[in-house]
Amino acid sequence: METEKINIISRGSEGFSHRREAGQRLSEYLAQYRDKNPLVLGVPRGGVVIAREIARQLQGELDVTLARKLGSPGNPELAVGAVSENGRVFISERLRGYAEDSYLEEEAAVQRKEIERRIARYRQVRPKVSLEGRLVIVTDDGIATGATMQAALWNAAQEGAQQVIAALPVAPQEGVEKIAQSCDKVYCLLVPPLFSALSQFYADFSQTSDDEVVRILTEDKRF
Repeated sequence: METEKINIISRGSEGFSHRREAGQRLSEYLAQYRDKNPLVLGVPRGGVVIAREIARQLQGELDVTLARKLGSPGNPELAVGAVSENGRVFISERLRGYAEDSYLEEEAAVQRKEIERRIARYRQVRPKVSLEGRLVIVTDDGIATGATMQAALWNAAQEGAQQVIAALPVAPQEGVEKIAQSCDKVYCLLVPPLFSALSQFYADFSQTSDDEVVRILTEDKRF
């Protein structure tokens, strides 16, 4: 399925040398947003490398999104909601029946702790940027189920973004369709016929460390 909302560039299987290349290629298809002062949010950790390349090419502002998904009981990859960086909880009305309130409270507490850890590490060098009224591009190095990306998209809308765009190097068809329900547009470079893991589409898919994220956020400050 490809609609006005979903923009798929290729349905082949040829991937990327590394995350930097993926971000550079992705930014070519986002060029229309260059003059709109976009805020580019990377999902830590690998997504921050992608976000840096997009922000540079579009002359936009870079930040991270620290929203965390709330997984459903017995299926943690099904996001029924999200916790924002400020601790606010969003529950999808469509999926509310998948989990009881007591479970969601416990899950939210767990995710808040991880957010607090990341705040302590990342926000020392990059204070949170307001999303209010902004054109926001949310990116990662790809998705499998799309649950984490969905949480980030939900959060961007809840924080007042004027327009929310998902930008991905690679994703399965069902993942693209899923996240399209939570944003204004999706751009995906590669939707392959067979998808097993993100790593199969990168020659170098080495783990991005917290130290590298901090370095990117430190070096890419926009004055």
